[in-house]
Amino acid sequence: MRIATWNVNSVVARLPRLLEWLRDTAPDAVCLQETKIADAGFPSAEVGELGYQVAQHGDGRWNGVAILSKVGLADVVRGLPGGPGFPDPEARSVAATCGDVRLWSVYVPNGREPGHDHYHYKLAWLAALRDAVAADLGTAERLAVMGDFNVAPTDADVWDPAVFAASTHVTPPERAALEALRATGLVDVLPRPLKYDHPFTYWDYRAGNFHKNLGMRIDLVYATPALADAVTDAYVDREARKGKGPSDHAPVVVDLAL
Repeated sequence: MRIATWNVNSVVARLPRLLEWLRDTAPDAVCLQETKIADAGFPSAEVGELGYQVAQHGDGRWNGVAILSKVGLADVVRGLPGGPGFPDPEARSVAATCGDVRLWSVYVPNGREPGHDHYHYKLAWLAALRDAVAADLGTAERLAVMGDFNVAPTDADVWDPAVFAASTHVTPPERAALEALRATGLVDVLPRPLKYDHPFTYWDYRAGNFHKNLGMRIDLVYATPALADAVTDAYVDREARKGKGPSDHAPVVVDLAL
């Protein structure tokens, strides 16, 4: 089984690239983030022609998540159970069972800057995610939480820690929130880079950061041991970040022997 996660940064703007990538990479299930479209406008017909069912959760603004699956969709949960809003709940989480695997597609709030109301919202959202995943683990042995976490787990996951010293994404409370999520019984599936030494997944559009590899690893796959033990390969698909009009994130692809 092949699963993947990708912050597409607008499913409409990236649709031709998404469809090409789905044809070429052929994941059995893929988690998308930042779809930026309401549920009614999601291109379900287009991805359906490639054999995918869709579980989407979007409100048409800057958030939005989805799961595409060729192996079935069951027990779909749209939204984060018990999660906070800003001020209202946002479309940042969808979960579904795809074949024998339970998947969560998550788009964690950015946080904006330490001390900002959005930063406190981010920490509260991550705490609610931890609780919701912990509850789901009671019935799902093979589970993965995948998506754009907007947190780099360690200093090795940013190109220059000094540059981010006063910023979000690297603060101790954010990293502690990720550690608490992993402590529910999840393993960080570390992908291999297709180039360079670090498996960065995000590069700012500005200043040629992608070509200089000035990136961050913020798109993560957290899996139960039963799923992590089945991983045969995991990689950052840098090729999808190249060319005209890409997302500023690259997909993370994980192959499983189930």
